Amino acid sequence: MPFSEVSRMDQRLEFCRLADAPGANKAQLCARFGISRQTGYLWLSRYRETGAAGMAERSRRPLTSPGRTGEDVEAAVLAVRAEHPAWGGRKIAALLRQDRGVAPAASTVTAILKRHGVSLDAGAGRTVYTRFEHDRPNALWQMDFKGHVALASGARLHPLTVLDDHSRFSLCVAACADERTETVKSHLVEVLRIYGLPDRIMTDNGAPWGNGPGDRFTPLGLFLIDQDIAIIHARPYHPQTMGKDERFHRSLKAEALAGPAFADLAAAQHELDRFRESYNTRRPHEALGLVPPVTRYQASARSYRETPPPAEYGPDDRVRKIDTTGHASFQGRKVRVPKAFKTRAVAFRPTATDGVFDLFYRRQYIKTIDLRVPGPRAKTVRDVSERVSPMSPA
Repeated sequence: MPFSEVSRMDQRLEFCRLADAPGANKAQLCARFGISRQTGYLWLSRYRETGAAGMAERSRRPLTSPGRTGEDVEAAVLAVRAEHPAWGGRKIAALLRQDRGVAPAASTVTAILKRHGVSLDAGAGRTVYTRFEHDRPNALWQMDFKGHVALASGARLHPLTVLDDHSRFSLCVAACADERTETVKSHLVEVLRIYGLPDRIMTDNGAPWGNGPGDRFTPLGLFLIDQDIAIIHARPYHPQTMGKDERFHRSLKAEALAGPAFADLAAAQHELDRFRESYNTRRPHEALGLVPPVTRYQASARSYRETPPPAEYGPDDRVRKIDTTGHASFQGRKVRVPKAFKTRAVAFRPTATDGVFDLFYRRQYIKTIDLRVPGPRAKTVRDVSERVSPMSPA
């Protein structure tokens, strides 16, 4: 979601939704959106009084009458279904309840759709999964590309998605022309400037997040580490590790990418923005008890740093600078380090075993070095990029 392409009204609505969250730091959000506190509180006051501009007052008139479903109810159900062709009875009933205060049961909505010849997936044989989620927003974000699809011009569209694990709030759905590091970084910087920093970001093992299971560090990963964001990688060949973003991709495909090919990237971005707005603020999410993700999301208290401070290490750390070939000299050995860290200062941290050191860059674990093994180079015992320094804050 490139914010430069979002209208001023969309930015005001986004500010108000974030500022209206319990415990939100309104002064910090004003600074991020580039407005004065007086302006921010004025927008928030109007938002709380009338809601989004142009939205009519909600009717409190009951939708049902005893013994039968009224024509107005059926019209409302069919209107929501026409606007959201991938939704079933539960989501439509939840949205009507959200908008009008009352709604027919989900089973009644399903019966209305069937009576009007609307084809529904009954969900037969659907697997019930045990869900895990982090206990607060911004504890973990999931980031990935939704494959790529053709544009009418013959070029390719690469939708970039970033999703909050706790709330399922979509932080970004960007229409990208490629999957290069600079493309991803430019969109990610815009997201971090508005929503702040997560504790961790999970990605898969492919470019630009990694060079495969054996080499998980890239310039994009170092950019995140410099922002004090821990990076973790999904288990290779197991997409279910990033199940929430994969499920989000299913909704994105069904509700935004299933139509005719977009004319160009601008047209694609317009549709992706529309989908993201609906997904975050309108679409009832079944994993959240049929409330939209915006009701559970709150911006991070940690702000993006345009110029990160220098790396700091502990008194027992042995700090060495990586040369341009990706090696560090340590205790008479030449230790190979992933080339992404070249010219950076890393720390050899002693472990409980003499001659064995953990290698860190800032608070990101790189690998373990065993200097007891003879030879010109130290042996790598393991390479698990997900481990975080014990010196890092909880």
